[in-house]
Amino acid sequence: MDTSRLPPALVVGAHYDTFLQRALRRFFERATLEAESVPSPSSDGRLAIEPTSDPGALAVRWFGNRYVLRVPGQQPFTEYEVRFARAIGHVLSARFHAILKPQAIIERSGLFRGAIEDRYVGAFFDPVPYGTREGTPGPVDRVAEAIEILRVAALSTYENHPISTGVLLLGTDADPVSPDGFCGGPHYSGALTAIKSFFRLADGVRTVFLAGRDSRLLDIVDVERWATQASGGRTVAVPCAEAYAAHARATLTGGHVAVVLSPQREIKVFAGGEQVFAFRNADWHLLDLAAKYQMWEAAVGAHSLARRLFQTALDLSDARQGALFVVLRHPLETLSQLVTVDDRLDMEPMTQAEESEAPSRRHLLHVLAGRTVTDLDASVLAALATLDGAMVCDPHGQLLAAGAILRQPLDAALSIGRPAEGARTTAALAASRFGPVLKVSEDGLITGFDNGRVWDI
Repeated sequence: MDTSRLPPALVVGAHYDTFLQRALRRFFERATLEAESVPSPSSDGRLAIEPTSDPGALAVRWFGNRYVLRVPGQQPFTEYEVRFARAIGHVLSARFHAILKPQAIIERSGLFRGAIEDRYVGAFFDPVPYGTREGTPGPVDRVAEAIEILRVAALSTYENHPISTGVLLLGTDADPVSPDGFCGGPHYSGALTAIKSFFRLADGVRTVFLAGRDSRLLDIVDVERWATQASGGRTVAVPCAEAYAAHARATLTGGHVAVVLSPQREIKVFAGGEQVFAFRNADWHLLDLAAKYQMWEAAVGAHSLARRLFQTALDLSDARQGALFVVLRHPLETLSQLVTVDDRLDMEPMTQAEESEAPSRRHLLHVLAGRTVTDLDASVLAALATLDGAMVCDPHGQLLAAGAILRQPLDAALSIGRPAEGARTTAALAASRFGPVLKVSEDGLITGFDNGRVWDI
């Protein structure tokens, strides 16, 4: 088709409609994007992404096209998913309107700087920079700008060591912990990366830069101390990797956002008392921890057990260590189908003859007999979880096996419904027929199973 005679707005609009479809499919893998034959009344470049009467469907309208983004009814869209879909729309709509007007491109050059995916993340927290029309420069997307700085850091080293760093972007003009503190620093921007020692001043784990709402650098703070004072000692409702619990608490109030580059070169974004996004394996992930933890807790049934296992999984994910946790709903009927006698901790104590044998793995794990997950120290539980094999417990948290190689019935492979995966995934799918399962991959991905794959973090 010859596009040279078509109006520029129509050609650009067709391209941006393609960008929208691609972004929605990429970030909502569990959803399907369906085109509807009913024309949309919106044909002037106004984009609308709205919930429908069906909680599992979002209506998308742009350039006379209408789509439905649909997920399975038993797992409807969460509040964060709807918000992120709209954030994608804000960025693409703003770029579309700016690209047709050269003056707007000059005034709003930030719209086109950096990776567009970073802009999607930034618009999730603040859509205002993408709602300004031509004639006004508009506010800066502070989150996207911070991510751009951390991307530079991720590609750099200091004395042959990977760089980790971070910034707490305040939702207020002044530091709420030290309101009379310094307020005339430079802007937290890419220009600071030219200073050789810049990234060494805040390691992102213990210390972070503090930037006001106008992006000016206010301070360098110990994040644990700052979070304790700012939150008044409150705790977070959603579990977070222990190394970054203070970062989550720092964002409990005030609309603050923490953006951190970890030693594993993962970019983490915190807001509202939880980690919201992670950039790892060259892709952004909307974690939606609150929704997924709620599903996990409902599946396990016991609050303390669910939280301890979820917390441990997050800590192991951050450390890039694999693990597999299984909670059997009916252990009396199913344990023997999943775990061999040699791996079980609920068997009779060893006889004198067995104790006199050369020490074996069974002798070592015998000390765990009768213990519960919630009684174990967090460090001990994490160490046990990293043994080759699975940790299995009952709904009360009593340990039934640790480091167990799970039995996989012949029909387990048929339930996967996808090409063959790794041994840990296959074992998780097989075990999920008997109760909820958490699988932690060494690349940081956490997957929840319950009679099949349910969600990924």
